[in-house]
Amino acid sequence: MVSCRLVIVAVLAWSSVQASSLFSAHPLREAPLLSDMTAEVVPDSYMVIFKRDVDADALHTHLTQLTTLLDMANLEAGFTDGDEDPNELAHVYRLPGLHGYAGRFQPDVLARIRGATDVVDYVEHDSIVYATDVQHRAPWGLARTSSRDTLSLRNFEKYVYDGKGGEGVTVYVVDTGVNINHVDLKDRARWGKTIPRNDEDEDGNGHGSHVAGTIAGTTYGVAKKAHIVAVKVLGSNGSGTMSDVVKGVEFTAIDHKSRNPNGTSIANMSLGGGPSRTLDMAVNAAVNHNVFFAVAAGNENADACGSSPASAEAALTVGASTIYDGRAYFSNFGKCVDVYAPGLNIRSIWKGSKTATNTISGTSMASPHVAGLAAYFLSLADEPISPAELKKMILDSSTQNKLTGLTASCPNKLIYNNPPSDLTTGLLY
Repeated sequence: MVSCRLVIVAVLAWSSVQASSLFSAHPLREAPLLSDMTAEVVPDSYMVIFKRDVDADALHTHLTQLTTLLDMANLEAGFTDGDEDPNELAHVYRLPGLHGYAGRFQPDVLARIRGATDVVDYVEHDSIVYATDVQHRAPWGLARTSSRDTLSLRNFEKYVYDGKGGEGVTVYVVDTGVNINHVDLKDRARWGKTIPRNDEDEDGNGHGSHVAGTIAGTTYGVAKKAHIVAVKVLGSNGSGTMSDVVKGVEFTAIDHKSRNPNGTSIANMSLGGGPSRTLDMAVNAAVNHNVFFAVAAGNENADACGSSPASAEAALTVGASTIYDGRAYFSNFGKCVDVYAPGLNIRSIWKGSKTATNTISGTSMASPHVAGLAAYFLSLADEPISPAELKKMILDSSTQNKLTGLTASCPNKLIYNNPPSDLTTGLLY
């Protein structure tokens, strides 16, 4: 309980603050309050900026009286709710050319601050900002992912993306394994399962590592904050059995369900063979368990509907494009190909050391661009997204009718990451 003496002292102190010319209860003028109506504002949080020509003594007086004002306002508020202080001076800016302070202020206190127009230039509502990056000297596949137009000398090494992309999302790489200690994955990769009997927990081929780097590598990845899980279904020679691949899909679905029962995870399968109803069924079942699957269309320059898992209906099947927006000469095509992504001369991480890289081609390189994009979109979503919704989002955002070398019956869609509009012009140099 607050003593009567303390109440009297508080009232007297509060009255003295009210009488201050700097913090009048009924100011004749108020400093402007700036607020972006589209921004995600922080409730009751503001930045107060001083006028440039105010001398140091006046600023010191203002801050001293502000401290008293906040103490008394919080004490008065404590008579009713007793919770944490509703008013707080969080930081004082002393940067040359920018003097002021930031804090949390209730409406009555804010009105008094705005009334101190002899020293206050303006007040700005605080808001949430997120990192948005432009990666220069990026692999061309990343640059193409963030451009609506065919790449040119102006933009062929610039990847525009949201810095939060991939955050909190798990991507299963069902492949030859992953070099989980590579520096480009920055402790964001773990070993999930080795399916082939008597095989080692390492990528002896390099293919799976390359895929993982395109998905989530710091340098080479679409979703640079995603986490990778290695599911090894192929041996060091790059081949394996269909039954082992199905086991890998099964493990992926079960592991996802045990770790993220109410969410969505991503998986990539840059492999294929002849048509297999079992593999297609396994992929479709995994998708029904909220695992989004990106799969390679195949490299036979043939109808993708004739191979699995490219023909799995619930997966998103990816063909390969070139830097000049043509269908890669090897890429499968047809109605089973949902979208195209860069797949020719793609650089990414490799096996053998923590810094190894390699440049290779294939629809195997195109598919992880889509898996990375799925992780990217999933991480930036405001609400949960199902694999079907994620698939629709990727297809709806794609660049239409840009690719050459396709017949009218083939879907003509090229992936696009829909970067923030304020970085698509002006900030690329």
